[in-house]
Amino acid sequence: GLKIDGQGESVGERDGDGGARTSSLKFWSEDPKSLIKTGSGYWKYVPESGNRRADEDPSTSLPYVRSGGDRDDLYVRFFTWYDYETRFGALGKLIDKCLFRPLLGWATAWSFDRLRLWIEREISPEASRDRALVYALSRGTMAFIWFYHGLVPKLLYHDRAELDLLSRIGTAPEHLHVAATLAGVVEMLFAFLLIIFWRQTWLLWVTLVLMLAGIPVVAVSAPEYLRAAFNPVTLNISLAVFAAVALITRRDLPTAANCRRKPTNPT
Repeated sequence: GLKIDGQGESVGERDGDGGARTSSLKFWSEDPKSLIKTGSGYWKYVPESGNRRADEDPSTSLPYVRSGGDRDDLYVRFFTWYDYETRFGALGKLIDKCLFRPLLGWATAWSFDRLRLWIEREISPEASRDRALVYALSRGTMAFIWFYHGLVPKLLYHDRAELDLLSRIGTAPEHLHVAATLAGVVEMLFAFLLIIFWRQTWLLWVTLVLMLAGIPVVAVSAPEYLRAAFNPVTLNISLAVFAAVALITRRDLPTAANCRRKPTNPT
């Protein structure tokens, strides 16, 4: 795979009042493939007491535990800032502005939320990463299956088996192709909804219920399809399992949306 070398080092730490601590760093890369040439930044941790405000972002105000016992009214606010110079002239600046910097900012915020879950829920960053990956694979695979089955057998080719199943459930012969097209469009739209509304659970429940309900419908209307090489039993159960896995892993997932992404004064 592609490998890019880079270095970084801490350039100083400062302890402030009330347990606040600031750590400064710089980083650089002499690798000609690296978009980043040189950069610097800091992390700041500010313990605070009292109840968190209702609008407080959870990933910038985390529970704080001192030695000697837990305190529900103590928490830590995290701040970070960094900037860097890019290579490749105007093209590098364009890539950085449109793609690299937003992606790096998202990754930083997402990592902060994993830290929040570690402190608040005792879910390690590795476990948060793995759960997020399982959720993404489950939901992404569901979206792909919905999209593919809507586009290829229904919308593009009006597959004979699709038309036959529609006929078995009562669709008039003259309306079969229209019904197949409409069903394909609906399934493709459903796939897009699964991606756009990434955290919505009702789409998962709809998938789970429809897939499980579809098996007895096919068993009654067209039982010969249940013994085919590619049949509704394996497809529907697979989709139902993906939906169930996504429902199980969706809780306490890290999200970059919990972080404030605009500059703020940490003092």
